[in-house]
Amino acid sequence: MHQQLIFDKISGILKATDDSYDKSLTALLDGAKRIFVAGAGRSGLVARFFAMRLMHGGYEVFVVGEIVTPSIRQGDLLLVISGSGETETMIAFAKRAKELGADLALISTKSSSTLGDMSKVVFQIGTPELYGKVVGMPMGTTFELSTLVFLEATISHVIHEKGIPEEEMRTRHANLE
Repeated sequence: MHQQLIFDKISGILKATDDSYDKSLTALLDGAKRIFVAGAGRSGLVARFFAMRLMHGGYEVFVVGEIVTPSIRQGDLLLVISGSGETETMIAFAKRAKELGADLALISTKSSSTLGDMSKVVFQIGTPELYGKVVGMPMGTTFELSTLVFLEATISHVIHEKGIPEEEMRTRHANLE
C-alpha cells in the first residue's frame, strides 16, 4: 500500500516536471569545465548520488564540503539541490561561487527563491502545490525521491545520447570497496 502511495506521488511530480530538463541539464553539464554539486541533509545525499553517476559518465565532478574538493573558478558549474531554495549554507556557497565566476544552477520545488534568483537556470521539479503534506512521505521525502529519479533519468539520457557503454562506466567505478 505505501509503495503504491510513493510511486503514485513521485509519478505525479515527474509528470508535472518539464520533460525537456534532461536535455537542458545535459547541455549545462557539458558546457562546464568542472561540476560541483551541493545540498544539505537528504538533498545533499541526492547530490552525492548524482555526483557519483556523473563521474561514472566521465565528467569531472566534486561534492562541495569534501576535504578533497578543489577551489571553484570561472567556467565551473555549481549545481545546488534545495527544495526551498532558501537553505542558508547553500546561499553562502552560491554567493561565493558567483563571486569567483562560476555558473549556478538550482534544482528546487519552486522557480523563485533566493537561490533561484541567483541562478543561471532553475530546474523546478513538479509544482509547489503538489508538495502539500503527504501522509507517509514526511519532511521533504517527496522532493528528494522525485529529484533522485529525475537525476537518474538525466544520467540515462546522458548515457544514451553519448553512447557510453556500461562497461566503460564500470572502469570508473570504485574498486577499493
